Amino acid sequence: DPMEGEALVIKCPKWSSSVKVTWYHMDTNKIIPAEEDLSLIFSLELFLLFLPTSREDSGNYTCVTHLSTNRTKSFNVSVQVHSYKQGVCFPSQIRYPNDTKRGKIVCPTIDNYKNATIVQWYKDCKPLQGQRYFKQEKYIYIENPTREDDGYYTCQFIYTHKGNVFNASATRIFISEAKHSPLPPQILFPKNKEVIEVELGAALSLKCQALLGIKKQPMSAVIWDVNNIPAKRYNFTRFHEETQFFEGHAQAYYEETTLNITEVKTEDLQSNFTCIALNAMHNTRVTVTLQLKTQFEMVLCNVLLIAGSLVLLAAIAVSVILHQSFRADIVLLYREIFQPYSVKDDGKIYDAYVIYPKNHTNEANFVEYFVYQIMPDILENKCGYKLCIYGRDIYPGEDTASAIEKRMQRSRRLIILLTHQLINCKEPTYDQHIALYNALIQNDTKVILLEMERIGTYGKLQESLRFLIKQQGTIKWKEQHTAHPQSPNSKFWKHVRYHMPLTLKPS
Repeated sequence: DPMEGEALVIKCPKWSSSVKVTWYHMDTNKIIPAEEDLSLIFSLELFLLFLPTSREDSGNYTCVTHLSTNRTKSFNVSVQVHSYKQGVCFPSQIRYPNDTKRGKIVCPTIDNYKNATIVQWYKDCKPLQGQRYFKQEKYIYIENPTREDDGYYTCQFIYTHKGNVFNASATRIFISEAKHSPLPPQILFPKNKEVIEVELGAALSLKCQALLGIKKQPMSAVIWDVNNIPAKRYNFTRFHEETQFFEGHAQAYYEETTLNITEVKTEDLQSNFTCIALNAMHNTRVTVTLQLKTQFEMVLCNVLLIAGSLVLLAAIAVSVILHQSFRADIVLLYREIFQPYSVKDDGKIYDAYVIYPKNHTNEANFVEYFVYQIMPDILENKCGYKLCIYGRDIYPGEDTASAIEKRMQRSRRLIILLTHQLINCKEPTYDQHIALYNALIQNDTKVILLEMERIGTYGKLQESLRFLIKQQGTIKWKEQHTAHPQSPNSKFWKHVRYHMPLTLKPS
């Protein structure tokens, strides 16, 4: 039963299989049309709207729901519009059920009014005031309700439709119950009158945690207000609340609500942020304020941030240097300790094919000694690799070109010795040509470049070799290696072993 001049929205019950709803005025037996510009009574899907009501609207109305099964269901409602009288804010007959919940009164039918906003609560037509009353959306909570709180409670709210604003109200009777008195909620943090330091433009999260009782509470809430306005209504674009519940020791029931502020602004420094915790019988609150961090703290924070960044960069730089300097040692140590044999049967026979200049000149004497004596002693005798060396592993009578190509195809690595003799050679040897073709074109065999003499700028090298050197570099043989050429732990041989494949697991 509405008061005259107020908005009234009635909802037709919805069934899951409903496809169409039609509203009728039973006293005139006429269909109520859909929304029209000049009509004060019209239907809108499930709803019948009176914008606003008048005394002539009193009567009986019916909604007929057409179901997908070709059946219909009807719902009847009687509307009685009451005129205002001095000191009367609600109808003489209350049609909404009595509310006997522990301190919680729900504004009836407000869900029918989309985006309605409650303006004021009344008890027996007198505005409710005081700390005992806490308003939250469509509810009002009464702290420690007694028989003196019994009475008629009216919620007055505003409803807006297509830019037109209407007043509306609804009333129900509240009857208190006899009940146990629970302990009041305890806000664990933040502390009352706490001052929180912030930076303008930064995001901020304010947490409020409260103990609300033992076991789950049937009616409880922890919310944030900003200047006595619910935070989500104060500024819904910058303020967002997140709530979580959990049980602690001895089934203690806690609720924590976080107010997330996307950006702190100057106006927030003059605002009061109030956390309110309530249960069925009590409510308590704490208020915090914000202030800018002092200049010293901001400078200290920036200094620490810069120092931390520099330490991190230094650590990364040291790590990179150590990795580059001791990479070969680390990998070889890992192989020595864990012995990760290669178990893949790749059809290869040799671990490496060795390519070197074969002209018999004075400068070639050491290279041949290196190839036939030093390399086999280190890589084969001491490290367990198997090499293919021209002149040693290609037999007399074999077709040289075919033998070289087959041996390379069955080798896991190609070792090329770089010398001035190799650079000054006008035509590359056949094995050198095949090796570069396999490395650059087929990309199926890795190349190890050993720089046996100081080459310089590599300008005289053929382009394919220069490309390989640019991609992977060379391992340089230095004069000091000659003093102990047969030590596998020298820097030179460590780098060679690092680039060699894993040895096959003994069968």
